[in-house]
Amino acid sequence: MALQLLSSLLFLVLLPSSNAQGPPSPGYYPSSRVRTLGFYQGYSNLWGSQHQSLDNQGTLTIWLDRTGGGSGFKSLHSYRSGYFGASVKLQPGYTAGVITSFYLSNTEQYPGYHDEIDIEFLGTTPGKPYTLQTNVYIRGSGDGHIIGREMQFHLWFDPTQSFHHYAILWNPNEIIFFVDDVPIRRYPRKSDATFPERPMYVYGSIWDASSWATENGKYKADYNYQPFVGRYRDFKIGGCEASAGAWCRPTPSSPRGYTGLSAQQYAAMAWVQRNHKVYDYCQDPRRDRTQTPEC
Repeated sequence: MALQLLSSLLFLVLLPSSNAQGPPSPGYYPSSRVRTLGFYQGYSNLWGSQHQSLDNQGTLTIWLDRTGGGSGFKSLHSYRSGYFGASVKLQPGYTAGVITSFYLSNTEQYPGYHDEIDIEFLGTTPGKPYTLQTNVYIRGSGDGHIIGREMQFHLWFDPTQSFHHYAILWNPNEIIFFVDDVPIRRYPRKSDATFPERPMYVYGSIWDASSWATENGKYKADYNYQPFVGRYRDFKIGGCEASAGAWCRPTPSSPRGYTGLSAQQYAAMAWVQRNHKVYDYCQDPRRDRTQTPEC
């Protein structure tokens, strides 16, 4: 307990004082347009059922320990567009090497050539903030080398202290990542080659990614700190299933309609990126620009 308290205090010290008030209001709240589902209304266990529990308040807890490789869940249906969100609370203390995630993927349908849209929390060490990584994969590459499009953030709050809502809005024109309805990243469609089009399922998981998850693999999962826990609730799926007709429309991304953000939303996103973005693949001089033409 003393270690957890010290970790929380150190985290608060690391937050810039000018950012204490958080981002400006986005003025539009897409999560309010999508009804909340009970876990089993939208999902089922995918793996690690012995490391998964659901309480009477609808909170799903999944965990990783040395006995079994974590746990994951998957939506009952695949979707070709929509709003997909969940409130998540992360574990404090030493979580290096551990990934807690919420994402869209069709890897089971297209192994080695899949699409993916990720929200991943990269594990950390005491006194350092979590990194929220957003990522987009398009049709893999077929040769074992997947081209990622990572953008990373340190959040303006401590995600271990309470639940916060994280969401992906994917429509035919753009992908928008939200934290508590604040857009933090917009990935527009610039060409067919750089945008995922095929239906995807929704997933959540916790797993050991010691080889890369924390400071490029510098710190590994240490099972002296097990179990590593992720908690999820307030599940929201407002999407067009793969089999839905042309009449189905995704959740609007802004008060403007189904594409783009309002000026107020752009201002909130600019604040987040100015104050809390810590990595952008398009600004990484080490990256091969021929592999990411959208930059």
